[in-house]
Amino acid sequence: MHDGVIAQNGLVLLGCGKMGSAMLEGWLKRGLPAGSVWVQDPNPSDWVKAQGVHLNAPLPDSPAIVLIAVKPQMMSEALPALQAMGNGRTLFVSVAAGISIATYETLLGQDTPIVRAMPNTPAAVGQGITAIIGNAKAGSDHLDLSESLLSAVGEVVRLDHESQMDAVTGLSGSGPAYVFHMIECLAAAGEAQGLAPDLAMSLARATVAGAGALAMQADDTPAQLRRNVTSPNGTTQAGLEVLMNDTDGLPPLIRATIKAAADRSRELANG
Repeated sequence: MHDGVIAQNGLVLLGCGKMGSAMLEGWLKRGLPAGSVWVQDPNPSDWVKAQGVHLNAPLPDSPAIVLIAVKPQMMSEALPALQAMGNGRTLFVSVAAGISIATYETLLGQDTPIVRAMPNTPAAVGQGITAIIGNAKAGSDHLDLSESLLSAVGEVVRLDHESQMDAVTGLSGSGPAYVFHMIECLAAAGEAQGLAPDLAMSLARATVAGAGALAMQADDTPAQLRRNVTSPNGTTQAGLEVLMNDTDGLPPLIRATIKAAADRSRELANG
């Protein structure tokens, strides 16, 4: 994980909430020395305090990387301390939603290497997926370093254009919430068919988790996996005829859902 570069020059983690903590835990498990990490967070958890990192201590002058994981509304007060590191060799990686590369270039300087990333909440259990895009100053080494760091919490994919980040936000960024709601809906529908609430929720939760794991591990596509369990004129087909209806089934609903989230992402980015 580019340990030599980071161990020599240091890594600054700005913000150590759920996402920051998940990444820090992944790095430490992979052997990154705690002494090469500086964490800045106004309300660090007891877990963070026990890791042996430099906590709210003076920052190194030119760290290898600064990873920005604070909430967007906290950005204005956090960035001034980092501006002295701009236009130099320090790579800035942001997992803060909705803040564009252009905004960082304005705040840090046009010659600052910057990578914008969009992870999602399954990162907390090492099952996330993160999309990244760099600015003109972020070369292949910078992208490799970013991918190595972010792969500690799941898969990493690279985008061609920053404009794709809004679609990523609507799909994988917000997507876990859609799946959680589907679990709720499955459980409620099971209750409506006579199951006890706890049993319905256990069945719904395990079904979605198991199907997701199978989709990740199987060689077949999700479409083929669906066909594999759909017997002609059977129970699954009866359910799918409702779900797959192009007028009022899942396809138009999901299209509208992701479009609404992506549109909102564009609105927030434009202030």
